[in-house]
Amino acid sequence: MDIGQNDLSAGFRTLKEQQLRAVIPNIINEFTTSIKKLYEQGARSFWIHNTGPVGCLPVSTFYLKNPKPGYLDQHGCIRYQNDIAMEFNKQLKARVTTLRSELANAAITYVDVYTAKYKLISNTKEYGFNDGLKVCCGYHENDVHIFCGQTGIVNGTTVFGVACANPATYVSWDGVHMTEAANRWVAYHVLNGSLSDPPFPATHACYKHL
Repeated sequence: MDIGQNDLSAGFRTLKEQQLRAVIPNIINEFTTSIKKLYEQGARSFWIHNTGPVGCLPVSTFYLKNPKPGYLDQHGCIRYQNDIAMEFNKQLKARVTTLRSELANAAITYVDVYTAKYKLISNTKEYGFNDGLKVCCGYHENDVHIFCGQTGIVNGTTVFGVACANPATYVSWDGVHMTEAANRWVAYHVLNGSLSDPPFPATHACYKHL
């Protein structure tokens, strides 16, 4: 299960920072209710991703003009959005710990996807990718944004939001979702259990560890 990105992304568009921080417990409560319902229906193994660095999504910076000093971090990500994502993850991890005691027969693995994704985004060249804020599919030039699969008019000419020639060198597919290559990289770094709590690989996540 993967939670947080859509909730926070929508929140950044509609709520002030303090309002969004205030609703984080409500989001996690709804998620917890879903977990419990699945448990009641017989589910016993849960692999739960935290949310990634949403402040690093290219779509978050498409319309950003002249940000104040410190607004972006050293990798071009929106600092306060990532701070909120980390607070979300802190509360999510605490709730997972509580769930383990409430759902006695469940094996619940908390997976720190945030760390894997931020490691990739902050070291793209080292891992064989282009700039992490560049988008493969879509047209995003000179403040004109035509999203993946869409069409628009630029200087009287119809322009298509097509895919780049080599998606495997991009981290972001469409400004929101990662490319297959980036997802493969992240999967490689989480499936071995090094970023999991408890620290067991995915092959052992379905077993309850005492």
